[in-house]
Amino acid sequence: MRRTAGALVGRGILFSRLHKFMLGDEGIIVAFHRVDDRLPEDGLTRSSRVFERFCRFFKANFDVIPLTDFVLRLERKESVAGKLVITFDDGYLDNYQVAAPILRKLDLPATFYVVTQYIESNVVPWWDAALAKNPGWMTWDEVRFLALEGFEIGAHTRTHLDLGTVDGAVADSEIAGSRQDLVDAIGKPPDHFAYPYGQRKNLLDVNRQRIIDAGFRSCVSCHGGLVPLRADPFHLERIPISAWFRNPEQFAFEVLTRR
Repeated sequence: MRRTAGALVGRGILFSRLHKFMLGDEGIIVAFHRVDDRLPEDGLTRSSRVFERFCRFFKANFDVIPLTDFVLRLERKESVAGKLVITFDDGYLDNYQVAAPILRKLDLPATFYVVTQYIESNVVPWWDAALAKNPGWMTWDEVRFLALEGFEIGAHTRTHLDLGTVDGAVADSEIAGSRQDLVDAIGKPPDHFAYPYGQRKNLLDVNRQRIIDAGFRSCVSCHGGLVPLRADPFHLERIPISAWFRNPEQFAFEVLTRR
């Protein structure tokens, strides 16, 4: 009931264009994982129909820009008001086969954070073990093609290790190592890093410093929240677009009223 009512209120906010006033100087970074019609919608999976609906909503109501442009604005102390960035985590095959064609059709930029040792592998992470269908991972050729098309490729560690639990050489390998893997694979160092699991507890301060020292320009979480004016590029919050959001209008209501 609350989500249905929220969608109605959200639709009213959008229709009246009040969302731009309510956002103030804040911008939005959203996170997806899978866009796969073979799987039920859940915390990580959205259908192609719902994904396209969200993308059309983002394009109609926000200024969707590449992550690098968003970070550059923060570095220059410029406003990110009304700006929105689309990101993906992990490197699932459907990102290439399903999501990218929709983004291409709508002329929308996006950043794909990949777990470098999952790419072109048969790894089944623990959170996918119970799925009836293995989603699979992109190949390096597919990652390179996304990069050639202008999509941004970011690092998401080598093995999706919790950076809130490790330090020293292990953390160095996961952070700097994933950056080097991308240099070797696509010929260009990535500027952006997303830490696995994305909650505040999942990144030690010393590992955030490692991300800076490795040469990245930004680091994102995945525990919700907007990006205010003068936000630190290494403390960026993202909103995961899980099945909790039944539709874009409910998303608008939740984001604009709960902050």
